Amino acid sequence: MTDKEWGLIKHYFEPEDLRGNACKHDRKQVVDAIFYWAKSGVQWRMLPNDFPPWKTVYDHYSRWNKGGVWEAMLKSLNGRCRKEAGRNPGPSYGIIDSQSAKTQYNSEERGIDGNKKVKGRKRHIVVDILGNLLHVGVHAANIHDTVAAGEVMRRAKEMYPGIGNFSGDAGYRGTAVKYADGELGVTLHISEKIKDGFAVLPKRWVVERTFAWLGGFRRLAKDFEVLAASAENVVRIAMVKITLAKCV
Repeated sequence: MTDKEWGLIKHYFEPEDLRGNACKHDRKQVVDAIFYWAKSGVQWRMLPNDFPPWKTVYDHYSRWNKGGVWEAMLKSLNGRCRKEAGRNPGPSYGIIDSQSAKTQYNSEERGIDGNKKVKGRKRHIVVDILGNLLHVGVHAANIHDTVAAGEVMRRAKEMYPGIGNFSGDAGYRGTAVKYADGELGVTLHISEKIKDGFAVLPKRWVVERTFAWLGGFRRLAKDFEVLAASAENVVRIAMVKITLAKCV
C-alpha cells in the first residue's frame, strides 16, 4: 500500500491485546503481508522474509476475520468511493451474480454445480452500479442461484437499507423474484438475453467486471479455504485492495 492508502484504513488496525510479541510489528507491514498473500496465492509459510513472521501475520488475520474488520472497512470505503464519484454514500440498486469455484480440500459447504461441472462452492456477490462489493456469501455449488439469492439479498439489504431494487440474470427467475417481492419488499429485475451468442447486457456487465477484478488475485483462482466464512473474507480482502486503489 501507499502511505495515502494506509491513511484511509489504519484506524481499523489499532493495537489490541495480542499474546506474545505480536504488538512489536508494524501494522502496515502485517496488512501488506495479507494483501500479498491474497494477491500471490502463496501459503502462509511461504510469505517472504521481508514481512513479519507468518504466524504473526496469520494471528492478526484470524483475529480481524472474527472481528468483522474487513466487512466494516469495505463498507466505509464503498461510501467514500461513491461520494468521490458524485453519488450518495448509500447505494439504491444492487446487482447480483454468482461464480462457481473448485475447492482444494474437503471443505465445509461443498457440492457439485451440475450445470458448470464444478465440484466446490459458489461465491455469491452483490455489487452497486459502480462495481463496489456490497455483500458476498459462499455456499455449496449445488445450491441453485434462485434459492441461494434470497439470503444474499437479505444480508445486502440489512447492510444497505437504501437498496430499493436488485438486478439478476435469468437464473434468478422464480423463487428469488418471489422472495425479493414478498420478504424484502423490493423488485428483482431479470436481465434477459438480447440475442443468441455474446452480447453486453445493461447493468449485468458491472458485476461481471467485478468478478474480473477479483480474478487478478491468485488466492481466488480456486477456493483454498476450509471454512466458508474464511472464503468470504478472502473476497473482501481482495475487494478492499481494489477499492483502496479507486479511492486515492
